[in-house]
Amino acid sequence: MSTLMAADMAAQPAVLRALAGRRAEMLERLRRHSGALRGTIIVARGSSDYAAVFGRYVLEAATGRPVALAAPSLTTLYGVETDLEGWLAVGVSQSGRTPEIVSVLEHYRAAGALTVAITNEAPSDLSAVAHETVELGAGNERAIPATKTFTAQLAAFAAIAEAWGTPPWTDTEWDAVPDAVERVLADPAPAERAAEQVGDAAEMVCVARGYLTAVALEAALKLREAAGLMAEGWSAADFRHGPIAAARAGLPVLAVSAAGPAATDVGELAGRLRDGGSTVLELSDRAGAALPLPSPPGEPMAAIPAAVRAQQLALAVALRRGADPDSPAGLSKVTPTR
Repeated sequence: MSTLMAADMAAQPAVLRALAGRRAEMLERLRRHSGALRGTIIVARGSSDYAAVFGRYVLEAATGRPVALAAPSLTTLYGVETDLEGWLAVGVSQSGRTPEIVSVLEHYRAAGALTVAITNEAPSDLSAVAHETVELGAGNERAIPATKTFTAQLAAFAAIAEAWGTPPWTDTEWDAVPDAVERVLADPAPAERAAEQVGDAAEMVCVARGYLTAVALEAALKLREAAGLMAEGWSAADFRHGPIAAARAGLPVLAVSAAGPAATDVGELAGRLRDGGSTVLELSDRAGAALPLPSPPGEPMAAIPAAVRAQQLALAVALRRGADPDSPAGLSKVTPTR
């Protein structure tokens, strides 16, 4: 079955290559504003909020300064005044028109922050309140679940981290990302087999740790949006602190990892859950993984092809269940909030 979601997903290698081609220009513009930071605060909602989790990891690793995810309601509902002198504030909105994100970034600018917008196209409402904009150039996303804009947002955060610090990846690893995504997209069979294992389960858990935590959170969101499956995303560390008690025989678990410091911990949790009877699907570069990652470009940048594998799984589960992944009930591209 042909879907708009699949078409959006197929555009990702080209979008990422275009971003990589503009990387030098983006870094030059961003570095005009770079300097000593007290810290960074990121404001986002929905899928962009999970891209922001990746942003928190890469920015803190690159800058050595704390990174916080904003609580927008403190500004929009409670009127809290914040002193952000010396801080970088990053606002993320696919459309650039989410009223809450625009108003909070504008407030942060007035509070002294240097503001950067990540959005699909400039000019936009969000870019109008930012000192600098990282334009994704992903084109119109026709399906409601964000796919190509999400992975482009991960790349945008990588560029911002590189502009303000020393990133935990090499130029070679950055350049390898579009090809890795292309290889994943050319191999949909693992996701289709994994969807069969998920079956008609009412619930699912997605776990990861470190740089790939964002992928577990986003995978759960995509499974909820596209397939209507009540999926939850967790840090593998947090999952051990309580939620693991609800794990039971037959519960599908997506365990996301790539070679690096977090892989052993995620692998140990996956083994424990498997021993308890859970149906564990590993999305990993580990041998025998149900959802393999082909030669990931280092742990941080592996988040991008891993996110695409997760998109494939969500699409395959949706189609197996007869759900419409393009237009989930109750969702739209711009969700007004205060």
